[in-house]
Amino acid sequence: MKTYGLIGYPLSHSFSKKYFTEKFINEGIADHQYELFPIEDIKALPDLLNDNPSLQGLNVTIPHKVNVLCYLNEVDEAADKIGAVNCISIKNFEGKNYLKGYNTDAYGFESSLSPLLEPQHTKALVFGDGGAAKAVKYILEKLNIEYQVVVRKATEGAILYADITPEILASNKLLINTTPLGMSPNVDTFPDIDYSLVGPEHLAYDLVYNPLETAFLVKAAAGGAKTKNGLEMLHQQAEKAWAIWNK
Repeated sequence: MKTYGLIGYPLSHSFSKKYFTEKFINEGIADHQYELFPIEDIKALPDLLNDNPSLQGLNVTIPHKVNVLCYLNEVDEAADKIGAVNCISIKNFEGKNYLKGYNTDAYGFESSLSPLLEPQHTKALVFGDGGAAKAVKYILEKLNIEYQVVVRKATEGAILYADITPEILASNKLLINTTPLGMSPNVDTFPDIDYSLVGPEHLAYDLVYNPLETAFLVKAAAGGAKTKNGLEMLHQQAEKAWAIWNK
């Protein structure tokens, strides 16, 4: 039996377990299982690996995407530049585990965003500056898209929502929400911008996928903006993880 799983804490809602369990069934992949491993402290990782010798790969979610780095033997270039890992391949060499970290969020974001980009999408506003924003900023830099981070509390290198002028909204045609605003059950929350200034040339991208249409996307679409939720990004990063584990 080959085992894969998700580490993080808490793990009350897991897209990954449902996705991979269904994948194994639908694609007739026998002798594979996907389990949840809720570990509050990353120091528990070595024991987890010892107790589960059939582990071939792990997904990593909050709060361990950064603090897992010191437990890895190698980190791929993208994950190193982003400074966060959400996927680990586990290989066994002469009885010892060799762990390599990747960031498949970046791949998922790029592959789902790129087909939607139009010539006017050269500048972006990125709402939030937490862990999810790391992969987003990495891809924007890769695509040569200028960006400005927007936060609720003053942070170096970012502006506040109150600082967004009509000129800023007009010149930044790509709007990306990396915060939990609008995520179930808090579906009535959204980034605090003037949506009357959002128009048909804007593209609003929300990393949130539950609900599929957040208040942010509804408000942006009302002005004619194109919208995209985070579900395809999630599917893409999951398939990328599967490809990594089966190299």
